[in-house]
Amino acid sequence: MNILGHFKTITKHKIYVAKGCFKLGLYYQGLMHDMSKYTPTEFIPGAIYYRGTASPNNGERMEKGVSRAWLHHKGRNKHHFEYWIDYSLDKNQKGLVGMKIPKKYMAEMFVDRVSAGKIYNGRKFTKESPLEYFNKGIGATIMNEASRDYLTMLLTMYAQKGEEKTYQYLKKDLKKDISGYDKISPFRKTETIHIG
Repeated sequence: MNILGHFKTITKHKIYVAKGCFKLGLYYQGLMHDMSKYTPTEFIPGAIYYRGTASPNNGERMEKGVSRAWLHHKGRNKHHFEYWIDYSLDKNQKGLVGMKIPKKYMAEMFVDRVSAGKIYNGRKFTKESPLEYFNKGIGATIMNEASRDYLTMLLTMYAQKGEEKTYQYLKKDLKKDISGYDKISPFRKTETIHIG
């Protein structure tokens, strides 16, 4: 068990995300990001399975077959696409599907992924790291199409144009909302997003 190591890692990550969110004007989200990681349900397994180079949730998953810390975390943090999985009411889709994610949580998701990449990759981190990690994961298959396209566009922009340009774009773009809950059905597809 590594209590201090885990505390330092999650706090450093939280500070990175807070700084990124503050750049975007998302002050409350920056302050509240990942607060559930300090609860006993998440903190204790985090300290037990701490490695410093990857999420401790993977260690818990490997040993127990499920990460109770992750189940707790994803149900309380709207910047994870898993929070937005729900039953479909669309006749053409059955079962669980990804719902459109409000843009402010997409922005926090982007900042979270970049910050996690910096923490876990250390000196090996590159501008391409967050996009490569996302492309290897399961998120691309489960996320709502519009939300997935938006995140992919942001990660691609980050890889190609860097942090400053991506944050400038995102800050300006946050004035709009791709979720469109007040305008359209959450099942309707949106137009293609271009990097420009």
